[in-house]
Amino acid sequence: SSFKILILISMSSHVEPEVLLEKVGRAGVITLNRPKVLNALNLTMIRQIYPQLRKWENDNDTDIVIIKGDGGKAFCAGGDIRAVTEAGKVGDSLAQDFFREEYILNDAIGSCRKPYIALIDGITMGGGVGLSVHGRFRVATEKTLFAMPETAIGLFPDVGGGYFLPRLRGRLGLFLALTGFRLKGRDVHRAGVATHFVESKKIPDMEKELVDLTSPSPEDISRVLDTYQTKVRNVTLLSHSTKVELPEQLFSSGSVEGIMQNLKADDSEFAKKQSETLSKMSPTSLKITYKQLQAGASLSLRDVLVMEYRLCQACMRGCDFYEGVRAVLVDRDQNPRWSPSTLEEVSEQRVQQCFSSLGERDLTF
Repeated sequence: SSFKILILISMSSHVEPEVLLEKVGRAGVITLNRPKVLNALNLTMIRQIYPQLRKWENDNDTDIVIIKGDGGKAFCAGGDIRAVTEAGKVGDSLAQDFFREEYILNDAIGSCRKPYIALIDGITMGGGVGLSVHGRFRVATEKTLFAMPETAIGLFPDVGGGYFLPRLRGRLGLFLALTGFRLKGRDVHRAGVATHFVESKKIPDMEKELVDLTSPSPEDISRVLDTYQTKVRNVTLLSHSTKVELPEQLFSSGSVEGIMQNLKADDSEFAKKQSETLSKMSPTSLKITYKQLQAGASLSLRDVLVMEYRLCQACMRGCDFYEGVRAVLVDRDQNPRWSPSTLEEVSEQRVQQCFSSLGERDLTF
């Protein structure tokens, strides 16, 4: 019986790796492997993915990189933010290291010379968006749920949000950034966040086909993704969703206050809902985010990440980030006490300070 106990102990102490890095044929495959926490991204995972991505990018035996999440529910629901705020409270360097190394990985994905294919089949938020949206190909399914919900926790849509959000059509990116609105399924593709939309059950076949390609060009990959996409198109021709079309005129204003006024003056159900949502967000976060997207519209991804690193360090010095994480992730009372508590009290100077250079502590690549 002592032998049985030993076996049980060894079985229970078998720790699954948090990320799987495998070569399948000539494809490098990254699998985020923390399904119990919706594949939340932590520093250990970043430190495994980054060097491997660089290695695959530079070796002659790898043609493409595929990234996906395990467990069937999430691609990646975000970064392990709770650990970061715990570190920030006690002055632990994780508060710098996590963001710095995460942003360096986001940049590597954006500049990867090999085709990078993210299978965002499930929840994709925050840090998960950073692992996918800068890649050449992003495949959404009916199970995809996309959001950048950072303003609700006193942060801002980082991981290069300042680059990709203002490049979505019209004011859509600003709308998604300020409200944290969740796009589902086909809307993720319509919005331009995903490059393709494929039925979830077809993903394994599609992945096999991608892995079997011999030294494919980006065009060859597009062709495979397109065939899976057309297969879906014939089945359901859904009417064009209004959700992705709506916010234009309401979110066209020179300030967050102006947007709030637009929403309050509009009596549609949609405007009422968004106005309610914005009133719950950190006023400081809303103003930082507005300026971040405005600036990011004309910057390279790399310069955006330098700016966002300054902003995240400003958030670590402030109080809303800690309070937001407490209210949403720790105590879960959903009742953050923001400081300042109104948009009017957040001065332009206060916002501007968040964008100041950190000198030699600035992010470098």
